[in-house]
Amino acid sequence: MNLAAQDLSPLVDTHAHLDDRRLRADLEGVLNRAVRAGVTQIIAAGTTVASSIQSAELAATHRGVFAAVGIHPNDAAQAGPRDWPLIVDLLDRPGVVAIGETGLDRYWDRTPFVQQQEWFDRHLSLAHDRERPVVIHCRDCQSDILAQLRGLGRPIRGVMHAYTGTWDQAQAFLELGLHLSFAGMVTFTNKGLDSLRDVAARVPLDRLLVETDSPYLTPHPHRGQTNEPAHVSLTAARLAEIQGVSPAEFVQITTANARTLFRLPDGVVLLTPPELDSPN
Repeated sequence: MNLAAQDLSPLVDTHAHLDDRRLRADLEGVLNRAVRAGVTQIIAAGTTVASSIQSAELAATHRGVFAAVGIHPNDAAQAGPRDWPLIVDLLDRPGVVAIGETGLDRYWDRTPFVQQQEWFDRHLSLAHDRERPVVIHCRDCQSDILAQLRGLGRPIRGVMHAYTGTWDQAQAFLELGLHLSFAGMVTFTNKGLDSLRDVAARVPLDRLLVETDSPYLTPHPHRGQTNEPAHVSLTAARLAEIQGVSPAEFVQITTANARTLFRLPDGVVLLTPPELDSPN
């Protein structure tokens, strides 16, 4: 689908790792290209204390960038005793709107699973206490995530990021109050991903979000290259097609979803291209 930026604006990329060296090396160019693609706001997601601090700094210094802070399950084993207080303190920084990326992961064996569960519970409790949405990573452990969330006995405000589960699991997450976010995988040409597209087609529009997870999960036709927030427009266009709605309607609804969930201010957006091009 070949669409102009005005057909897919204002977009919110709800998950990007802007602190990653592949994006930070040309951050202003990355943001400029995002604006030209119709992106007006970006959530920069932290995975460690260092990356969470960097994400918070980006949110404080770049208009239209906001931050999620937390410890990724694959990095929890390396977290030191001082790391958690630093994450808590970051919530007082301007532009820090969410907690995460947290969750569970059975694909990689970097952190003992019981330790992952302990850290996940710590993030969930903090999100509840501080009234922030939680950004949840889930790889090969949807049943484990569901069991831990159900054990809380309360609705969850947050998002299952880069969703890859089944429709039955999606329904369970939706019933808990979560949003589901889809990344570039829905654009891949693999027939094996038709089941994921079928799930995306069935998610209620008012609970749907779109993201890049850049620099990962680059959408077609740029698969194999470094992903960046500008490419969220490709995923949004494909999701609109999957949902059977116009790109304009899809963007209007999902952007409203993102701004409501993360409590993003409507008027605070990324710099426009002329402002980025200006020497002043």
